Amino acid sequence: MVVLSTPHNIQISDVTCDSFRVAWEMTPEDTARVTHYFIDLSRKEGGEQNRFKHRDVPTKLVAKAVPLPMAVRGHWFLSPRTDYCVAVQTAIRQPDGDYQVSEWSQVVEFCTGDYAMDHLQQLFDKAQGAAGRMLQFSVFYRNQHPEYFHFVRTECGGVMPLSLKDNSGSHGSPINGKLGGVFLSCNTEFDTGLPPKDSPYGPLRFHISAGHLLNPNTHLYFADFYCMYTAYHYVVLVLAPAGSEGDRFCSGRMPLLDITANPFLIYVPGPEPTFRHASDVILEVLYTEPLALDQGTLQQISGHHQLMSLSTANAKKDPSCKVCNISVGR
Repeated sequence: MVVLSTPHNIQISDVTCDSFRVAWEMTPEDTARVTHYFIDLSRKEGGEQNRFKHRDVPTKLVAKAVPLPMAVRGHWFLSPRTDYCVAVQTAIRQPDGDYQVSEWSQVVEFCTGDYAMDHLQQLFDKAQGAAGRMLQFSVFYRNQHPEYFHFVRTECGGVMPLSLKDNSGSHGSPINGKLGGVFLSCNTEFDTGLPPKDSPYGPLRFHISAGHLLNPNTHLYFADFYCMYTAYHYVVLVLAPAGSEGDRFCSGRMPLLDITANPFLIYVPGPEPTFRHASDVILEVLYTEPLALDQGTLQQISGHHQLMSLSTANAKKDPSCKVCNISVGR
C-alpha cells in the first residue's frame, strides 16, 4: 500500500471576503502521484483547534490535483470578516474508485476580508433601486441624551469627538470597526419637510447647516445598505473633507459618489445651494471630522424618544432579505 506523507507548512494567501488560495508542502514523490486534494473548512468556534471527526474520508471538498496554490472560491458560502479553520489531505484515486489518503494536515486559521469595491458596487446598485424620490432638506442633525452633550462640553472642549463605527449593518462593510466619525441624520418628514419629532437616540438634537458639511470641498462615499428584519432599509454614507484622513481611508475602498448626481444625497449648486435626500431609505451619514457644538444649534425635540426598536447600534443585518443582500455573504 502506498503511504502518502502528511501535508505540512500550510499557507493561506490572497484572502478576500469570499475566496482564498491554499498551498502546502509534500514530497516530490507525492507531488507526482497525488490525484486529488481534500479540503476541510469550518468556522472557528470557541478556540477549538481541530473539529474534524473523520480523518480518513473527505468531509467537505474533493478537488482534482492542480498546481499549488489552489484557488478556493464558490465551494463554500464564505462570510466576510470571519475566522475559519482549514486542513488538507492528499489522495490517490484507486481503480475501484476508492481513495488512498494521507493523514490530515495541521489545522491553520485565517480570517476573510472586507467587501471589495465590486461587492460594494453590487450593494450600491441594490440600494439605488430602493432609494425613492428626492426630498429637500436644510440641516444635518444628531440626537443624543443630555449626558452626551454635557460630556462634550466639559470633557471635549465643546467638540463632538470621533467614534469608531460599530459592527451594525453588513458584516463586510469596510468602515465597520475601522473608521471613526460623527454620525448624523438628514431625513425629513413628508408633510413638514423637517426632521422627525421622534428619535431612538435621545431628546436633544444638534443641528448644523447642510452646506457646512456637504459642499464641493467634501467627498461622498457609499459604505453600506442593510435592514434589520423590518421594512425599513438603511444606507450608510461617508462625508469626508477632500484630502482628510477619512478621505484617504475611503479612497479606493468604497464607491465615490458625485455630490451633484447620485441617488441618495445631493448638493444642488447655485447662488443659494439646495440639498436633497432619498425619501425611501433612512440615511446614516458618517462625517469623518470632529464637529464643534458652536458650529450649530442644540434644541430639545418635542416628540417621544423611546423608540429603541429603531436604534441601529450594533444591529445585525437580516441575512434573508432579498432587497439588500448580495451573494458573497452578509
